Amino acid sequence: MFKIVDRYVLRQILVPLGSALLISLLMLLAGRMLGFLDVTLGKKNSFTAVFKMLAYLTPNYLGLAVPAALYLGILFAFNRMSKTHEVEAMLASGIGLNRLFRPVLLLSGVLMFCNLVAIGWMQPYGRYAYRSVIYSLTNVEVFDLAKEGIFMKAGNRTFIVDHLNQSENKFDHLFIFQDSGMAKGSETITANTGRLINANGQTAPVLRMETSKRLRLDAYPDYSASQLQQNAITADIASADFPLEQVAANVFRPRGTDERELTVWELFKRQNDPPSGSSLNLMQAELHNRILKIIAIPMLAILALPFALSRGRNPDAYRFGIAVLLLVAFNVVIEQGTIATSLSGVSPWLSMWGPFMGYAGFALMRFWSACFKLQAENTSPLSDLVSWLTEKVRWRAEA
Repeated sequence: MFKIVDRYVLRQILVPLGSALLISLLMLLAGRMLGFLDVTLGKKNSFTAVFKMLAYLTPNYLGLAVPAALYLGILFAFNRMSKTHEVEAMLASGIGLNRLFRPVLLLSGVLMFCNLVAIGWMQPYGRYAYRSVIYSLTNVEVFDLAKEGIFMKAGNRTFIVDHLNQSENKFDHLFIFQDSGMAKGSETITANTGRLINANGQTAPVLRMETSKRLRLDAYPDYSASQLQQNAITADIASADFPLEQVAANVFRPRGTDERELTVWELFKRQNDPPSGSSLNLMQAELHNRILKIIAIPMLAILALPFALSRGRNPDAYRFGIAVLLLVAFNVVIEQGTIATSLSGVSPWLSMWGPFMGYAGFALMRFWSACFKLQAENTSPLSDLVSWLTEKVRWRAEA
């Protein structure tokens, strides 16, 4: 059962944890938002598409932000309680650090389960949905990009309209030029009016043009020949339908063409049967990377506690710097191990689990020293080195 001290410790951690989680997510998503604006600029409902893509990628960033936020939350909370001597007061009352750490372990378990859901299931489905939005944006039919009086190019088509009403899908004074290459020639169409209609049973809309003219070249003329061939076809058309090359979003490919669109359970089942867009090495790297991101949460919580404790008159202000460097180094090492496994086929037990076990052993050793040993804990030999350098600088200044 929760006691007062458990609730108090959790309250102290949740505030910095929530702040760190919010700030890290905003920073990660803001960087992607600029790229999304470039993709969606000029398209219909561009801002809606941007926020959709950000929402779909949020589970992916939660896998990075949640462990870091918990790590920083423990650092700030226990450091504050240590500086205000609350930790000493609890120790004097018979509540040890290991007892204070119980609610932290419980919180770590809850966050580990949340990360399992986010990374294991929500992330692959979110990535697939994100790719489907990108697909629908890049395969949008050309007239969604139209602006009055401006030449626009989409694929092999160049077009311009004088007046348009996008709410009713109507156009006035159209010019369309389609270049099919030297062998297939080109086609030029002009029309007084036009409108988009949805044809039954087709995924692409049709442009219906009224009072139009058509110029068709079956092939580009060969100017090196002694006599030019007449291959132009012209026609006046009262009404004509012009199909547009649009693929609807609901015919986007099925999920699971590569390892990042598979859930943890699907990765485990298909380790030896990778999809067409993946390989055995990529499947192994992705599976072990996700598992490590999930189980690293309690390990990072144990690692953070000793660095958060202040030691009276000698607080060792550089502890936070060392703790943050260890967190960054851990993520870099795991990511480099993932790359080594995916590209070179190095065993994940060596490239990823080896560094993880080293970090876990170091974290448990320092946690045991902080909770169950009476001698003063320091970050030796680094603490001794910093103290020695400080004394040398002070001696030189006094001399």
